[in-house]
Amino acid sequence: MTRDEVLAVFREAGAILEGHFILSSGRRSAVFLQKARVFMHPDRTEILCKALADKIRAAVPGGVDYVVSPAIGGLVPGYETARHLGVPAVWVEREGGEFRLRRFELPRGARVVVVEDIVTTGLSCRETIAALAPLGLEVVAVACLIDRAAGKADCGAPLIALAEYEVPSYAPDELPPELAALPPVKPGSRGL
Repeated sequence: MTRDEVLAVFREAGAILEGHFILSSGRRSAVFLQKARVFMHPDRTEILCKALADKIRAAVPGGVDYVVSPAIGGLVPGYETARHLGVPAVWVEREGGEFRLRRFELPRGARVVVVEDIVTTGLSCRETIAALAPLGLEVVAVACLIDRAAGKADCGAPLIALAEYEVPSYAPDELPPELAALPPVKPGSRGL
């Protein structure tokens, strides 16, 4: 899929919002990608995740054994991408404020791709990788539907993005006046 095709799926679902948003990273943006509006449509989700699985297959020689996603945002794309890769989908979830692989046991040495929804700073990806490191798993890549940072985020592993859509984000004390004039909304799921 091309970048424009990916963004068209988001637009058709009404998932590209404009306003003043507090991102999961704490940064602020005038654009929010409300992927839940895409994920509520299985047909649209399948189109994106099948294309992401194809991209992972092409980029990772030897394939992967598992898809691991951060809860909550990565659950749907992780599951659907795993379905198209033909591998199990598992997830990490917060326990005491840190990600843990609580419900599953994976064999040491298993090849894992971390599948995320949207990457802005790469923090959720790095936290997921940190939760997997003591388990002896090999994280071969991180994959996402949209990379908001256009390759500039540190994800802790090579990033495979279905599309790049660079959207400026700002520290809360560095807002442009037009953004500062709007009331902020926090639609993300970090902390849930």
